[in-house]
Amino acid sequence: MTSKGFTTCLWFDGDAEAAADYYLSVFKDGRILRTARYTEAGPGPAGEVMVVEFEINGQRFIGLNGGPQFPFTEAISFQIHCSDEAEADHYYAALTGDGGQESACGWVKDRFGVSWQVIPPGAIELISDPDPGRAARATAAMLKMKKLDVAAMRRAADGGEAPDEAGSV
Repeated sequence: MTSKGFTTCLWFDGDAEAAADYYLSVFKDGRILRTARYTEAGPGPAGEVMVVEFEINGQRFIGLNGGPQFPFTEAISFQIHCSDEAEADHYYAALTGDGGQESACGWVKDRFGVSWQVIPPGAIELISDPDPGRAARATAAMLKMKKLDVAAMRRAADGGEAPDEAGSV
């Protein structure tokens, strides 16, 4: 196996180039590496974008305009481990805006249907706390949230008030 790791191929229905441009606007560190177009050989219309290769935050992706046969599902998602709450807020707002959707437990679906998990600092540590009671309380709190609220998860882990179904305490 090569030492270059893996490249994730995302199958789009004609909007791979728009998706790559969108991801470059959401993530600070990104670039288009190459774009290839269909030729007269097909299977897409000659001149239309076939694939766009791009990189965001050091991860390589191929956006393939393959057609409507294979839509995205939540079975695959990308985790964004954020360095602070402001970064988590940025990604959550950017990915749910302009046609994206909130889901549960920090998961969002962007306007192209790709699922992301926006993880603020401290969330993983709380749900995997070595004290099973703390971990259970933090997890129970998280399961009631859309956008993760680490402070509320911490209060619940400490035995304080747990959030309601809307995520409020």
